[in-house]
Amino acid sequence: MSKIRDVASLAGVSTSTVSNVLNGRANRMAAETLARVEAAIAELKYRPNSTARQLKTGYTPLIGLLVPSMANPMYGFIAREIETLAQERYGFRIMIGNTYRDRDKETRFFDDLLAHGVRGVIIISSLIDEQHVEAAAERGMVMVSYDRRATPNMRSIVDHVTVDSFESARIATQHLIDLGHRRLAFVTPAGRTMSRNEKIAGFLSAAKSAGLEGSARVVEGTPVDEYGDSMMSEVGRAQAGLLAKLPERPTGVIGVNDLMAFGLMAGFRDAGLAVPEDVSVIGIDNVFLSTLMHPAMTSVRLPVPEMAQVMVERVMSRLADPSIETREYIFQPTLVARDSAVRYQARER
Repeated sequence: MSKIRDVASLAGVSTSTVSNVLNGRANRMAAETLARVEAAIAELKYRPNSTARQLKTGYTPLIGLLVPSMANPMYGFIAREIETLAQERYGFRIMIGNTYRDRDKETRFFDDLLAHGVRGVIIISSLIDEQHVEAAAERGMVMVSYDRRATPNMRSIVDHVTVDSFESARIATQHLIDLGHRRLAFVTPAGRTMSRNEKIAGFLSAAKSAGLEGSARVVEGTPVDEYGDSMMSEVGRAQAGLLAKLPERPTGVIGVNDLMAFGLMAGFRDAGLAVPEDVSVIGIDNVFLSTLMHPAMTSVRLPVPEMAQVMVERVMSRLADPSIETREYIFQPTLVARDSAVRYQARER
């Protein structure tokens, strides 16, 4: 079994340099040195002694990852990227919990993670009220909040990493407008989160810029049970059935995420409408299932690998040095045009 001094010898550095890499203190290290150390770790298949590390640092080599529901493939994608980086670069594994965006469930997970010696947590929540997350940080946890921005005009003790949700919905809406659609809808479940609010604002902003305020509607569907993310497609399916019956039904529809858009496509089909001939549909997330739909679904890509890297590095850096200031990181989305959204052509109905 390889030891830390073997890695140091192969990389031509000191054991303290290897230790800095393993503990997330490589931000001031030369890129060439970091690359040599990482290559040596990979070649020797070196894994730190977790018991010794816990005795030395006071925390378990685990990162908590709290997601709304693993039933949403987007969260599985994010989890895979976080786990791969945490394990391969730092020797940490992840512990996943489903919270269903329930504040009390999230708080109980924080208690459990603390009890197990876990001090670094990435939470995907987007709840408007984040006081319970701040409270966990005050108890000594290093917290990274994903899918929402920091609360305006307040200094936070939590890092925030997110895609620009306003822009995600805006570019999706603008794509439909550029294709000639004038009756638009944005479908979201009931219950507002910060990211949903920003997406709605982006949708309405694009519609207003095109002079379509009067023909753009926000549709809020009620989840069929408490597990909103796992049942998102059913909400979309039900709302598509209602939209299809409108005298002036929308010709271009955006789902708050891909699961919602999958449901919309199924619901329009159930109602006897064809996508995209009768109605164009766009999702947000660009999960791998988008390309397997028929027709392949236009979606907004989120830069997940890049965001996962920042989240893991922030956890590791601040575990190693709690004095590091928290920051907000906002990433830009891109539209991936496929077959579910096409140029509008008036048809007799």
